[in-house]
Amino acid sequence: MASFEGVITAMVTPFDDDGRLDADAARQLASHLVDNGSSGLVLAGSTGEASTLADDEKLRLGELVLETVGDRATVILGTGSNDTAHAARLTKAASQLGVDGALVVAPYYNKPNARGVREHFARVAEAAGELAVIVYNIPSRCVINIAPEALAELAAQSPNVVAVKQANSAELGPVEGLDLLAGNDDVFLETLRRGGTGGILVASHVVGNEMRRVLELHIAGEAREASELDARLAPVYAAMSITSNPTPVKAALEMEGLIGAHLRLPMVPADDAERKLVAEAISAFRGGRA
Repeated sequence: MASFEGVITAMVTPFDDDGRLDADAARQLASHLVDNGSSGLVLAGSTGEASTLADDEKLRLGELVLETVGDRATVILGTGSNDTAHAARLTKAASQLGVDGALVVAPYYNKPNARGVREHFARVAEAAGELAVIVYNIPSRCVINIAPEALAELAAQSPNVVAVKQANSAELGPVEGLDLLAGNDDVFLETLRRGGTGGILVASHVVGNEMRRVLELHIAGEAREASELDARLAPVYAAMSITSNPTPVKAALEMEGLIGAHLRLPMVPADDAERKLVAEAISAFRGGRA
């Protein structure tokens, strides 16, 4: 079963002027990210605007990225839903597609109890077959939290549940049976310090090489240097959350000339004030790198 590590970018989904999936831009962006620090990509996650993507678009995105970088990067597809049957069908389709893993978010809105969460992940993991499953714990979006003890139970009940993207920083720590992945940029280094294997990240769209360097310094035991670089990156991390994700990062990518900043409603592009904050944070970091 696959293990997950390193700088894994939660890739935005590029759209054209008419709001359609932009296949060429998706290929180009995937290549750029892998060339600039990313060891893996998550497609159709929160940053990828999964809630406004149809299943066929998610699978098409998986095909495009596998064709483009599948031989040199880990490719993970978001297949979660608050409808267990839907999540199971999409996860099975992802397995047949040939991706390396499925990112499955905790069931949102319905607010299932702990028993319901266990059964949800058991059904999805069964549908995944040989495909590795990453549990995505993000109570800020899903309302429910999967406690560390419950995460360990999910790993014990389903051998192909192998990792957690932990976006509840208050409960950041090792979980028996699971790779620990940072779910927020600002705790990437802290996750590594607590035994994590990497992170599923957003700022790595624009500072991927530098975030990879944080990882390399940590692995090399250069704790002070890793902390210093992480601290200098902190304003960039913060800029990626000045408003709801992925509005800021899409603005940054447009400024970099990589993709357009088109989003699907109800998400809207950054306004002038938000764009200014994003631009200033990136410019200040790059100006101070030497």
